[in-house]
Amino acid sequence: MEPVRTPQTAQTTQKTLVIKVTAGADAPERCSQAFTVAAVAVASGVRVSLWLTGEAAWFALPGRAAEFELPHAAPLPDLIESILSAGEITLCTQCAARRDITQDDVLEGVRIAGAQVFVSEIMVDGVQTLVY
Repeated sequence: MEPVRTPQTAQTTQKTLVIKVTAGADAPERCSQAFTVAAVAVASGVRVSLWLTGEAAWFALPGRAAEFELPHAAPLPDLIESILSAGEITLCTQCAARRDITQDDVLEGVRIAGAQVFVSEIMVDGVQTLVY
């Protein structure tokens, strides 16, 4: 037997949220907010694609999120784990190259992709895009 779907849950499960985070430790509140919104959306049943660009690119590497601290914020490693459990995390190709990061270096489940993939994701009908 399938679960009963209310109009609210039916709408939520069909939505996609693409979040591009450009901030890292250089702008901790903005960075934390992007990861928090992505994790809450995943927990709410929204399909999430989180893109790491700029200084946020470093968080694709094992151990880097554990170095991030912001008072009264959820730990970044926990947020990343939550996002990867049911969403996608993508590291920008050019951002990775500028930092000498390869696919072999990143956390399990993180992919590296370029602007053409980002554009194809955000141009789909019904997609909401946020940039932090």
